[in-house]
Amino acid sequence: MLTYSLTQVIDQLHQYLLPLFRIAALLMIVPVLGGRVVPSRIRIGIAVILTLIIAPLLPPQDFANLSTGNLLLGIAEQILIGLLMGFAISLVFSAIETGGHLVGQTMGLGFAQMVDPNNGITIPVVSQFYTLLATLIFLLLNGHLLLITTLVESFKVLPVLAFRPQGDAIWQLLSAALWIFKGGVLIALPVMTALLLVNIAFGVVMRAAPQLNIFVIGFPISLLLGFVLILVTLPGYLTQFGQLLDQAFALMMGMLRGG
Repeated sequence: MLTYSLTQVIDQLHQYLLPLFRIAALLMIVPVLGGRVVPSRIRIGIAVILTLIIAPLLPPQDFANLSTGNLLLGIAEQILIGLLMGFAISLVFSAIETGGHLVGQTMGLGFAQMVDPNNGITIPVVSQFYTLLATLIFLLLNGHLLLITTLVESFKVLPVLAFRPQGDAIWQLLSAALWIFKGGVLIALPVMTALLLVNIAFGVVMRAAPQLNIFVIGFPISLLLGFVLILVTLPGYLTQFGQLLDQAFALMMGMLRGG
């Protein structure tokens, strides 16, 4: 009959408890797996299952002499690491949403709003289209598996009791928030440029023939041309989304390694 002492039980509990906080924090904020569209019970279940799979693979650590203060500090650190990793991926989808918003405003579809199930807010229809397309591409490229692989790697690079100052990592993440504007502009720039030229052409026509009601014919033409341009520029959108994902995963590993 196997017997375990209280110290061994607590040691095993900590072996699973601390990784659980990092995994749960990541799933709480990361898109696709952690959006509001995914019920909390399912997210908790996924976090527990991943913990049961990942924790036995980690190198054993001595938790016997772990004080309550260090335990609370370790929990706080695991939550912070998980949030930082999840927020890095969230920046990519925020950039996609921003690009869709710029395209929708240029097309004249800024008034067409719908509820975003991931964030619980209303966003333009074009932004929702780009976001859904990004989600499908993320799953098609096995981004969720790459995210889990990066999560496992994070425990090797930064073990649960490796207390390190996270100031540099947070600063890197704040600096990378420029992706929201830069990535969004790069995605929307081809459509915005083409529609700007169309609007300039409408202005010349209105100047040459003031009797024409350019507002009546201009809106449907801009709308139709906008949809055509979205279709034509989709290959560039896919390339830009892939580059943003690569930068996000590189940022995560850079933060974990401390540079």
